[in-house]
Amino acid sequence: MKQAQRIKNLPPYLFAEIDKKIAQKRAEGVDVISLGIGDPVEPTPSHIIDMLCEQARNPENHRYPSYFGMPGFREAIANFCKNRFNLNFEADSEILPLIGSKEGIAHIFLAFIDPGDIALIPDPGYPVYKVGTILAGGKPYYMPLLSKNNYLPDLTKINKEVARRAKIMFINYPNNPTSATASLEFFEEVVAFAKKYDILVCHDNAYSEIAYDGYVPSSFLEVPGAKNVGIEFQSLSKTYNMTGWRIGFAIGNKMGIEALGRVKTNVDSGIFNAIQYAGIAALEGSQDCVKQICSLYAKRRNMVVEALRKMNLGFTVPKATIYVWVRVPDKYTSASFATHILESAGVVISPGNAYGPSGEGYVRISLSVKDDRLIEALKRIENSL
Repeated sequence: MKQAQRIKNLPPYLFAEIDKKIAQKRAEGVDVISLGIGDPVEPTPSHIIDMLCEQARNPENHRYPSYFGMPGFREAIANFCKNRFNLNFEADSEILPLIGSKEGIAHIFLAFIDPGDIALIPDPGYPVYKVGTILAGGKPYYMPLLSKNNYLPDLTKINKEVARRAKIMFINYPNNPTSATASLEFFEEVVAFAKKYDILVCHDNAYSEIAYDGYVPSSFLEVPGAKNVGIEFQSLSKTYNMTGWRIGFAIGNKMGIEALGRVKTNVDSGIFNAIQYAGIAALEGSQDCVKQICSLYAKRRNMVVEALRKMNLGFTVPKATIYVWVRVPDKYTSASFATHILESAGVVISPGNAYGPSGEGYVRISLSVKDDRLIEALKRIENSL
């Protein structure tokens, strides 16, 4: 039995490997605290759960859902985008509900990348950007995100021949894993670059609602001309503690949405209707729950910041996301430091190089654990140093 070459080229998925390490250590009797995965431990807000339960009892919702999402959910997305970003989208042609934004991110490469084509992806970045490129037969081209550039790619450093061969550019702000943010001025540069080289821009905006200290993240599509060259992926996962529900959406360029929808209709199905009704409740209901979630993460961020300062570790105080990007001590690599913390403290953190070569020298700490466990994890890390 011979595997396809594309499978041989795939690296192990980072978070699946983290799960394995956690299971192994717990089997050894270690009280493991995971700061490695951004998976909220707080429950989904009750009004969203109530809507799911109500709609799950309706037999009409037990049948195949529409590939393109319920009209009511698409309208709720359109209303959310209007209220939040002052953007107008046609519900039938510029919005596509997704089984989580990860599904759409992986599928967009199949819609635009032919074998040998180049995808411009951030380094470090969400692993699916690279994996999606490989599965489509394309070639990932890393755009380094460096601290000296505030973790924004320097578009002037991209080789012109590479740019001419590129079909897709992925950007992600607020950023995972660095927690960096981007200005509308940067997005304007991206739009100009995409127009010059005829590239589809894909903005992963999964953390648009998780922000602190009065900072309000923008949509890439707020920039004039952005809809002509790009689409944006959004997720309900972090905003409403709905990671397990698998619900998100893509918005933007009609041709991009249509192509993504064509892939989707051929390889999977739609979202369970009861979950879409819950999504409507999330987007159209009170957003006080989001404010509470942000307040909770801000408190945890402050706890991590205070602890890291005591440890004399380098980092930038994040204005958004649920992550803190931390420079490892001089004598360590990303992997050796993460291994040391796991072995000596029983705490899982993500090695930065797992997100790309430019992530070497860093680790990512997630804020998605209960306060008491976070305090315990930080004490253990400090003692291990």
